[in-house]
Amino acid sequence: MKRIIAIVAGGDSSEHDVSLRSAQGIYSFMNKDLYDCYIITIQGTEWTAQWGESQFSTIDKNDFSFETDHGRIRPDFAYITIHGTPGENGILQGYFDLIHLPYSTCNVLVEALTFNKFSLNQYLKTWGIRVAESLLIRRGQEDSLNVTDIVEKIGLPCFVKPNADGSSFGVTKVKTAEELKPAIQKAMDEGSEVMIESYLEGTEITCGCYKTKKVQRVFPVTEVVSHKEFFDYDAKYNGAVEEITPARISDETTQRVQQLTSAIYDILGCEGIIRIDYILTGENGKEKINLLEINTTPGMTATSFIPQQVKAAGLEMAEVLSDIIENKF
Repeated sequence: MKRIIAIVAGGDSSEHDVSLRSAQGIYSFMNKDLYDCYIITIQGTEWTAQWGESQFSTIDKNDFSFETDHGRIRPDFAYITIHGTPGENGILQGYFDLIHLPYSTCNVLVEALTFNKFSLNQYLKTWGIRVAESLLIRRGQEDSLNVTDIVEKIGLPCFVKPNADGSSFGVTKVKTAEELKPAIQKAMDEGSEVMIESYLEGTEITCGCYKTKKVQRVFPVTEVVSHKEFFDYDAKYNGAVEEITPARISDETTQRVQQLTSAIYDILGCEGIIRIDYILTGENGKEKINLLEINTTPGMTATSFIPQQVKAAGLEMAEVLSDIIENKF
């Protein structure tokens, strides 16, 4: 009997449509000899399963099942590819824990922590991991901001971004004090907390990793060269970027980045595939590795970073996805 896999996509963030593209990517990668796959789209309280070419059924939230012409389907496993809430912040993971349905990502605690950039950075700093200087602003505090104090603490230029959301929307590179408050408001439109983060000049890279009971794999490092001022939505999804795998960095630096990625995976107790973004600063070959953020449901289209890195490692995406699924059984 084939396992029934629900590829869970959509969500309630601005990256809803991007998530749907990742779901199509995962569907195309899956080994159909081993798995029967269905794409489940979540938006608010509307949860819908697609079966056949264009047939849809409402999900029964009691057990995540749905009706088809061939009877009721209850998935054996959920592959979560939602970018943002509720699939990247622990909410959906808590639901799946309650109904005892295994899933592809980290657990509730790790998802909640990695989704909150400021809290994650403060925690990992205690492990000696380098992060940019930052501060947190919550909704309602905007009117009492002292711009001079912020600039003195963080410096210019700096980045203003939603604290608990994907990093594609609501992000501004602020160059002058006058730009700070409008940037904070823009980020507030995406969420109730904003992180202001110091600017680091260097080479942006990203590295994927996953571990199971049988294998531990850290992928080749990708160098990210944006044709925009920073790696924003346009760069990420509309091709305004060069993605070079393996990255044009020394073997020693590559090894240090991979070792750090593996160590962070273990520190947090991650599960499934994660991707960690960094900035390398300083002298070539002796760079300091600065953490930017951790993606626990990274993009999975054919041109996304993880499929690129899997290919560069000489692996097949179908094999990697099977590793993630079978690890839960």
